Amino acid sequence: MHDLQNWISKYLVDCKYQKGLDPKTLKAYRIDLEQFSVFITRSSVELSREGLMGYITDLHQKYKPRTVKRKIASVKAFCGYLEFEELVRENPFSRLRLKLNPPQILPRTISLPTIEAILTAAYRARETAGTFGQQKFILRDIAVLELLFATGVRVSELCALQCGDVRLEEGEIKIYGKGAKERFVQIANLDVLNTLCHYQEAFQDTIEQVGAFFVNRSQKPLSTQSVREIVNRYCTLANVKSHITPHMFRHSFATLLLEEGVDIRYIQQLLGHSSIVTTQIYTHVAGRKQRDILLEKHPRNKIHSI
Repeated sequence: MHDLQNWISKYLVDCKYQKGLDPKTLKAYRIDLEQFSVFITRSSVELSREGLMGYITDLHQKYKPRTVKRKIASVKAFCGYLEFEELVRENPFSRLRLKLNPPQILPRTISLPTIEAILTAAYRARETAGTFGQQKFILRDIAVLELLFATGVRVSELCALQCGDVRLEEGEIKIYGKGAKERFVQIANLDVLNTLCHYQEAFQDTIEQVGAFFVNRSQKPLSTQSVREIVNRYCTLANVKSHITPHMFRHSFATLLLEEGVDIRYIQQLLGHSSIVTTQIYTHVAGRKQRDILLEKHPRNKIHSI
């Protein structure tokens, strides 16, 4: 199946330059399609409905339903490309009925008191830092934590911010999301804005030299791994026992806004979701609060049964 390898290579080039997919998505596509190619080659089967069914059976024996669904989606998109380019006579998915309903995993969030404890630990660490250099980099850490929660930005988006993307005078940041889509998110909190301004002033020369807004000690753009280490560091200082990730700040941003009654369509725009279906998962998390609200606030609780 030498042609299959060539087709995959051309498809990935098309995804990169025509569709503008981000590097992480391209990497996932490459892994999924190479795995599919290996199966087809080793099994000595054609790119057909029967070959596809065998591959799907093999996936179910190795992976969880959510992973199976993603890998099948990668192959389906590739087969759609082959059909469009008239490289195959028939799309093997055209007569294939699949019903994949992986269990819904609700996003893990951070409670507001825990977020407050993490931020408090970071601010206190800066106050007690022994040197100016320590204070400077703790200020950067605070700016990272504040922006994660203030905007719901993905950690990859945060690390990709360029100096021109952060417009503090206008109180907004320009974020390049998945699929090269850009969105603007306002920073409405003055404390957050002040922290970002102080960080920008402290690192102005390095930011201009590197081009990235968030930088590390080696005068390079801050990495996603460094952001994870920042979160872990202040969770430890705040004595937070549960495992907290940068992405959980995004989940908390969305869920807490929903709990405050913000329209889900606005949250969709803030998060940069293409479909509101993606955003609706947060309604399930916010729904947990409904019971507490009804237990505490419902007027029926004031009526005593006879």
